[in-house]
Amino acid sequence: MDKISVSHEQLEAVKELFNIGVGRGASVLNAMLSCHICLKVPHIEIISCKAFSNELRNFAKDSSLSAVSLAFKGAISGSAQLLFPTDTASSLVAALVDESDDLDMDALRAGTFCEVGNIVLNGVMGSISNILELTFDYSVPEYIETNPENFAQKPEVKKDSHVLLARTRFTIDELDIEGDIALFMQIKAIHILIEKIEKKFDLL
Repeated sequence: MDKISVSHEQLEAVKELFNIGVGRGASVLNAMLSCHICLKVPHIEIISCKAFSNELRNFAKDSSLSAVSLAFKGAISGSAQLLFPTDTASSLVAALVDESDDLDMDALRAGTFCEVGNIVLNGVMGSISNILELTFDYSVPEYIETNPENFAQKPEVKKDSHVLLARTRFTIDELDIEGDIALFMQIKAIHILIEKIEKKFDLL
């Protein structure tokens, strides 16, 4: 099964949760940085991990992937990821920090992207937690740089897991950069999430 059956109204409610979350993340980033950042989630879908692996190959194309991973446990458990092609992640970092010949750019990219990912993912998970009244315990965020094939072999990308995939648009000083926010969850966890959303948004 490549998709879990959800209604348009349910997906729109999920997208609203994500947009609230990335909006909070953008507010934190704007307070930290000198440039203005706008974050939006124009599209969201629920797909199988197999379909997600195919999406990754098209998404990264000839590039490696840069990702920040945030594992969470609670009534719903899984892993939240912010993913960019590494070339795009480098462009994002360049837009956010002052470059210097004295800096290790690989370390700078990893550190900056990990911080951005942590802020954005915490905004999204915090939105889900607060609005749906769910409690999560989080692991320390992890920076990953690898190719799509290796990423697809990660433990959270399980055959019986599904991915709540959100296209994310970063607009920074008129620079339009796109990435993905992916929540890896077991089918049962996604059903719990949808049930909570139905009750909260009166979609029953």
